[in-house]
Amino acid sequence: MTASEPYDLLVIGGGINGTGIARDAAGRGLRVLLCERGDLAEHTSSASTKLIHGGLRYLEHYEFRLVREALAERERLMRLAPHIIWPLRFVLPHDAGLRPAWMLRFGLFLYDHLSRLKALPGSQALRLTCDGLGAPLQPRLTRGFAYSDCWVEDSRLVVLNAVDAAERGAQIRTRTTVESARREAGAWTATLYDAEARRRESVRARIVVNAAGPWVAETLLRTLSVEARPKVRLVKGSHIVVRRLYEGAQAYILQQPDKRIVFAIPYERDFTLIGTTDVVHEGGPGPVAISAEETRYLCGCINRSFVRQVGPDDVVWSFSGLRPLYDDAAENASAVTRDYVLERDLDGPPLLSVFGGKITTYRRLAEHALEKLRPSLPGLQPAWTGTIPLPGGDIGDGDFDAFCRQFAGERPFLPEATVRRLARAYGTRADRLLGDARTVADLGETFDGDLSAREVDYLVGHEWARSPDDILWRRSKLGLRTGREAVARLGRYVADRARSQRP
Repeated sequence: MTASEPYDLLVIGGGINGTGIARDAAGRGLRVLLCERGDLAEHTSSASTKLIHGGLRYLEHYEFRLVREALAERERLMRLAPHIIWPLRFVLPHDAGLRPAWMLRFGLFLYDHLSRLKALPGSQALRLTCDGLGAPLQPRLTRGFAYSDCWVEDSRLVVLNAVDAAERGAQIRTRTTVESARREAGAWTATLYDAEARRRESVRARIVVNAAGPWVAETLLRTLSVEARPKVRLVKGSHIVVRRLYEGAQAYILQQPDKRIVFAIPYERDFTLIGTTDVVHEGGPGPVAISAEETRYLCGCINRSFVRQVGPDDVVWSFSGLRPLYDDAAENASAVTRDYVLERDLDGPPLLSVFGGKITTYRRLAEHALEKLRPSLPGLQPAWTGTIPLPGGDIGDGDFDAFCRQFAGERPFLPEATVRRLARAYGTRADRLLGDARTVADLGETFDGDLSAREVDYLVGHEWARSPDDILWRRSKLGLRTGREAVARLGRYVADRARSQRP
């Protein structure tokens, strides 16, 4: 591509939708530039409940198309990224006075049958008083059901889409803001500001994709000078993490008197993840944090159902994100559609804006986005992402345990916990990270949580990490195991490595 030749797509936003679109487009031979003003997955895409699921509760709102599409994607993504996506069994206790048992059974019947593929086991009824799955629960919860969905390392899903996009020719620029863009001479001219290099530059693109998440409307108005017609409803979702509440690999989905549901999910071996809330956010987009009221609410949800009680003092970490939902005028925040809306503006060079969506359906959203843009992309190559694994996902027949055993045999100097963590995070690409290392000493300086200098070098050089938070909370969750002194050392090390990456 020459300096004067425009990009085919300028994608604004480095969350799951932006990176998914960039990957799909780059794989179809398009010239793609993605700009993210912070880190990849810095906001909404790393603040999810970490589930690839059909959305059992969406059936109550008759969103059958969304559930069917999400269930199909659940099965597909398990095959494409088995290192960061894996099956998870959920226990749904029947709570007398809330949804009746027949309604739960019927909902699960629909859930089982809306999916055409059957890679996961179907639902079943449980006698919780006779089943070990009921052991953590209060004695009043005697009946329940089990069903299957999947876990996902959400921020790594974003990063791996960006990695694949870059390897297929896309330019991925983090810490780069699209300050303005205007239509002129049949294309978009955009002014970019690179915060690392502290410089501005002008680029041209035939099409702009606005995938700015919570900032989608603000980007339309302030950056692109386009009137924002569809409304965005910002809903804050918060989660808490406590020390492990129970034994076993199962998760729990708990009904609440306000008709919401809250998940309790095994997390990072020694913890339990609890969430989420649904709170209408009245302010503008930006960083958000859990409130004391939300913390009390989530603790109360656990205390209604579990034998072990928790309080705010038990919370070891919390995180919050803003969901940029398409405003369908629903009164209850929990009832606002999680489906996505793609709006195309053809008043000159094309603009496509993404509203809403959920992490499970990001790949289909990307396909639909490019289909919307097909009239402006003559000769667009066919869709391809439904069959090609994400980086590191090519682990043979998808047997993760077998892959771990093979990996451990090839690197016998690594502790078992490290083998499993690296295999989960990087899949087959763990070999690229480790390179010629044959001893622990070969990995260089070590930080808490078995993080090595060699892994940090890989994350800085190949995954755009530029700060301790990028590494400890988005590329991994090692922040749960890292002390202040190690964070300070890591910060100095990352800064040195990041400087060496600058052009």
